[in-house]
Amino acid sequence: MLKNVKRSLDKIAKSLEASHQAREYLIKNTRDIVILCSQSIIAVHKGDLKLARKNVLMAKKLLAKYKKSANGDLVRYLVTPEQEIVEATSLISIVEGNPIPSVESIGVSDESYILGLLDCIGELKRLIYDKIRIGKTSESVRFFEIMENLYLILYPFATYDKIVKETRKKLDVNRILVEETRSALTEEIRRAKLIDAINKIK
Repeated sequence: MLKNVKRSLDKIAKSLEASHQAREYLIKNTRDIVILCSQSIIAVHKGDLKLARKNVLMAKKLLAKYKKSANGDLVRYLVTPEQEIVEATSLISIVEGNPIPSVESIGVSDESYILGLLDCIGELKRLIYDKIRIGKTSESVRFFEIMENLYLILYPFATYDKIVKETRKKLDVNRILVEETRSALTEEIRRAKLIDAINKIK
């Protein structure tokens, strides 16, 4: 009576076990990609662009390797590592004065590209504050213009929050980051002008 059911369930069990093993493999190994991208971003803030590029290149090579194991629903486990690669790659390009690469050139999903760019805005705030601290106002202004424009072109994607999860939440956070950075930069420019005026009087 149940022989067909048993045969079907045995087949399904083997398929699910294979999927489970592939999922565990991806989750465990893609952590290395996230770590490499974090190290790349840290290197950017320290001014070591050579190390930053090296780490993100290694991360991309690992991603290409693990993509071979991601079929069907397993692709969703690549969103986070891809997102980190987009964030690191974008930050490096901005600091080097180059255009942010396209989604095709980075080779990630549309979702990962959007989320990675949204995360990059937070790193730009940190970069701007670092430049303000050492008195490089002109560089701070350049980075802020990129930060603000990036936020503005990403803002319409709040509409797709149900498809690209966390988009609206990240945009809300980024709006605050942009305003805080604008305020800090404006204050710094005023301070610099005041000091310049005082020095001219002297």
